[in-house]
Amino acid sequence: MASTGADKPNIRQVAQLAGVSHMTVSRVLNDHPNIREATRRRVEEAIEELGYRPSMTARALATQRSRRIGVLVESAATFGPTSTLYAVESAARASGYEVSSILLRAGEKISPQEAVDHLIALGIDALCVVAPRSSSIAALRHIAVGVPVLVVKPDKDPAYLTVTVDQQAGTVLAVDHLVSLGHRDILHVAGPLDWLDARTRERAFHARAKAWGLRERPIVVGDWTADFAYDFARGIRELPEYTAVFVANDDMAVGFVHGLHERGFSVPDDVSVVGFDDIPLARHVIPPLTTVRQNFDALGISVVDVLRAAIEEREIPDVTRIPAEIVVRASSAAPRKVD
Repeated sequence: MASTGADKPNIRQVAQLAGVSHMTVSRVLNDHPNIREATRRRVEEAIEELGYRPSMTARALATQRSRRIGVLVESAATFGPTSTLYAVESAARASGYEVSSILLRAGEKISPQEAVDHLIALGIDALCVVAPRSSSIAALRHIAVGVPVLVVKPDKDPAYLTVTVDQQAGTVLAVDHLVSLGHRDILHVAGPLDWLDARTRERAFHARAKAWGLRERPIVVGDWTADFAYDFARGIRELPEYTAVFVANDDMAVGFVHGLHERGFSVPDDVSVVGFDDIPLARHVIPPLTTVRQNFDALGISVVDVLRAAIEEREIPDVTRIPAEIVVRASSAAPRKVD
């Protein structure tokens, strides 16, 4: 019997239906820990039956919290940061929080300090930073924020809360998949090494390749774009000695496959290719791309869970690393015979 318009239900009607005081309803709405489970269920059932929606303004006045999370995103044109922002927004809404975000784009004049100041002025309860470059994290350390700060980055940090998709484990999955097919000579096309994720994947690749006793060869450092990898693969004049390529993101992997095709080489018959991200296009290219899937939905939920715990001064949940998953498609196969 959800109500609308002039007969919009209020907290006292919820209390009357649930048989509790309006203060008890308020405690349930604000996730107070000292509420009996049976009482909480009665209140929640009354809220559902009446269609009650609490006033965000009233809640902010009662708790001294705005229920707003600020998100600062650098390099929003790339798949990972954009997907992280969308996931945090979705998880925040599901938890009764709103999100205010600022995107820092290359060439814009706004500084990290100005961006943080703007978000703080909006009354945020916490700040999530999606700043993938090491230089960006260094700049953040000089900014006084005054609310809990979480940085999406692959390594723990004594100054900040952190959550990440496990970049190291994802890289291990990619290398182990290729090794299981029989590959012993694998090229790594890395992302820009001032990006924390790219550096972590590059280091994890070298460590896993060494553990397997694979042939050592120099990496290729790219710029995340399909054009870079396409141009590199187009420059290959003869069938390379390596039989597989692990590429640090799917955009570059797609470009690499395209370039090999134009040089007359077949994927995976001549060279297997594995990417990272599982972008929506990955399943539709020819051949469909084997890749490491990052679970951005789980990442967003964990970011919000950690920030809510910090805001509400509860124990921080141990969800700092989200598992990655290998998605095997047609771009990887057993290696060709090498003379």
